[in-house]
This record gives sequence, C-alpha cells and structure tokens, in this order.
Amino acid sequence: MAFKTIESIRKAQRAEGPATVLAMGTANPPQVLEQASYTDWHFRVTKSEHQVDLKKKIQRVCDNSGIKTRSVFLTEEIIEENPILREFDGNSVNIRQELAVVEVPKLGEKAARKAIKEWGQPMEKITHLIFCSMGGVDMPGADYKLVKLLGLNPSVKRIMMYQVGCFVGVTAMRLAKDITENNRGARVLVVTCDIMSIVRLRGPKDGEMSDLLSHTLFGDGAAALIIGSEPINGVEKPLFEIVSAYQTLIPETEEAIDGHLKSSGLSAFFSRDIPKFVSENIETCLTEAFGPIGVTDWNSIFWVSHVGSKALLDHVEAKLNLTKDKLRAPRKVLSEYGNMSSSSALFCLNEMRNHSTQMGKSTTGEGSEWGVVFGFGPGMTVDTLVLHSIPTPLDG
Repeated sequence: MAFKTIESIRKAQRAEGPATVLAMGTANPPQVLEQASYTDWHFRVTKSEHQVDLKKKIQRVCDNSGIKTRSVFLTEEIIEENPILREFDGNSVNIRQELAVVEVPKLGEKAARKAIKEWGQPMEKITHLIFCSMGGVDMPGADYKLVKLLGLNPSVKRIMMYQVGCFVGVTAMRLAKDITENNRGARVLVVTCDIMSIVRLRGPKDGEMSDLLSHTLFGDGAAALIIGSEPINGVEKPLFEIVSAYQTLIPETEEAIDGHLKSSGLSAFFSRDIPKFVSENIETCLTEAFGPIGVTDWNSIFWVSHVGSKALLDHVEAKLNLTKDKLRAPRKVLSEYGNMSSSSALFCLNEMRNHSTQMGKSTTGEGSEWGVVFGFGPGMTVDTLVLHSIPTPLDG
C-alpha cells in the first residue's frame, strides 16, 4: 500500500508536457559605447594614452571584432571617483564588490520585470528562481535581493549560481526544464546578469594581451525567461518547447579558458584555440542531441548560441557548412551588445523570437521546426538544448 501511495504522489507531482519558454525579457545599462571609438575611451578613462603602440594593437582588434556597440555600466565618472579601478594590479576587489552587490540584482530586476509583464500572470505564481551572475558574490545573494526587489513570494525556491562562466545561461534553462517537468504547475523565473565591466575593466599592461583583448569583447547585460510546463490555454503564450538537454566537456581543454578572482578583480585567460576546440567538437554534440529525432541536416534547424566571438562563429559556420543566415541571431547580438557572458544565449533566443515575428514566419524558430541552443564556457564545457518551435499565431 505504501508503494502505491508513493507512486501516486510522484505521478501527481509530474507535469504531462515538456518545459516551455513562456516569456522573455532583456536589459542593459544606459551607457552605449561605439566599438570604433572604444579604444580611445578605454585608454582615456584608465589614464593609459601614453601606451601608443599597445593602443594601436587593441584598435586593430576592435576593428575586426564584428562588434558595433556595447553597453557598459562603468562610466568615466565612476572610474574618476574610484581611481583604483584603473590600476592593472590595484587592490580594487572591495569597490568592485560594493558596486556589483547592488547593481547585479538591479539590472536583473529590469530584465525580469519585462519577462513577467510579457507573461501576464501574477507575480505570486512564480514558484522557483534561478539566478546566474559572474559578479557580486555575497550572502544572502543576488537571488535573495531579487526576491525583495520584485516582491516575490517568500516561499519561492531559489538557486544561485556565481562565476560559472558563459555557458551557465543554458545550464539554467536545463535546470528549469528538470524543475518544471517534475513539479506540476511550477513556473521558473530564470535570470542571468553579467556586468562584466565591474568585475573586469582595468588599465592595460603590456605583455598581458589576453586580459586586455577581453576588454574589447565583453559587454554588460541581463536576460530573463519564464519557463513552465502545460501552458494555460488562452492565458499563457508558449514560445519554445525544451525537448532535451545535454552537457559535455571537450577533452584536453581545461586550460583554454582560465579565470581567477583576485584582489584586482576577475583575471581571465582565453586561448586563441577556443574557436578550433568548439568547431572540432560541435558536430559530436549535435549528433548526440538530434540523433533520437532523426535530424542530420544542420541547415534545417534554427541556431541559438552563446556568441563567443566572431572567430568562434566563423569557425562553426565553416566546419558545418552552414548557410550565412543560420548564425544570424548570434552575429546580430554580438554586433549590438558584444559578449555578455551567460546572458548572450538568452539574448539570442529573444532575438530569434522577435525576428520570427517581424518577418511573419510560421514559427518562433524563423520557420524551422527544430532548433539548438549552445552554451560554451570554462572547462571547456558545452551545454546543448534541443528546442521545438511553436507555430506563430496568425494574428501575431
């Protein structure tokens, strides 16, 4: 009798349908920098204009980055008030921490409110919160602060993930899938917020090109999703179904991305071989994910990906013989925002949905039924999601 009771309880707990993305929202700091003039800005605010040769090297990188604009929280005024931020090896971790602890939940709140508004349901129906960030490690954390800022139910179940890396936005979607499919009626708010300028920006140092090159790439942003199973007909508007999820480590790449929190902020190393590592292993990930579905034509699916860099996207496109339109969404996000770490893939998902609507496509996946979401990061780790796009209503 006890076994039957437990089995019936478990059955009642599980949802019948797959996890579904129900709403999305994004947010960025108000300061937008043109990539063409970013080197001038960076060397000016860090009082490094005397390093003429180094500045020329970085300008060439900016010119070939595929980025046009980036949103950056740290302003010239903030840096003037906190000159320790300019120093490459300055003991600046305290001021960076003070800024991030306040600003990370605030920017995350802006993205979350947009997603909740689109969702259109009462705030108290959110049952779970997953928050991801590269900065502002604190107790209680950004997840707790966001509960207060939004006015969520105190009983909301929280998961906080700090400093995991660029792939963690996709990881959060995987966790949300597991939660919603095993908790009938669950509605998970996923929030990613990476204010990379707070944790990373500092003055240049000759001989530390990897660290400096990262300043030409990263932007600041936050993204939010509402994920749940069994959408309420006529009330909730499903966008994408999360069909399956996979994670793998690329062999012999543990040193390709290296990050350490130091007294001067987050120090990072990025190997030039990252695009090669990803492109040489991506088809294995695709085959594992889409084998059960019977999809083998990578041009037949829609593509949502962590933006990485222009070189990474170029390598993937060439390796898989993708048509130029397949990586449109990540290239557009990279161009307009740069690499926003864990938020990038979620920005791309939102861009995919928006473009599908604007172009009058038959589905949220730009007309394709099946699609992939990729996250890449330290490890090197690859998170892969298979998505099924939802038909677009005729009334838009």
